[in-house]
Amino acid sequence: MEQTSAAFSVQLYIYDLSRGMARQLSPIMLGKQLDGIWHTSIVVYGEEFFFGGVGISSCPPGGTMLGPPDNVVELGSTEVNEEIFMDYLSSLGETAYRGERYRLFEHNCNTFSNEVAQFLTGHKIPSYITDLPSEVLSTPFGQVLRPILDSIHIAPPGGNVINGPQNNS
Repeated sequence: MEQTSAAFSVQLYIYDLSRGMARQLSPIMLGKQLDGIWHTSIVVYGEEFFFGGVGISSCPPGGTMLGPPDNVVELGSTEVNEEIFMDYLSSLGETAYRGERYRLFEHNCNTFSNEVAQFLTGHKIPSYITDLPSEVLSTPFGQVLRPILDSIHIAPPGGNVINGPQNNS
């Protein structure tokens, strides 16, 4: 008997890590307006998935220390089932999205969300999020801050690591 495929809703959760400070301070510090410092995650199959300094993690939607998202964008739906998606995440977690590969500007939570969104729905996440690093680095202050910012690894507490470091005791 052939099983009919189900469609699963896919959402992008957007968090402003600066909690509004970027909007206030960016014109002074960078000479341009930034609306936020964005952390994103993908919500599908009743779980929130994100990438940070420990690798790919998941939690109940809104379940990290960041609390509820500042914005939710409906990305569409997917017919990819959860088992295939988890296999896909496992392979990403073993290769491109291992924790030590995290880079604040080039390879971060938003890079991950964009790739996963395209895998699930064929759509990219909004460009104002993916363009943020180059906007910051295009300013003199961004260039000065780059060595400091490059050393920052963001990993919101409260998630379960998927294919991260196993048994580090």
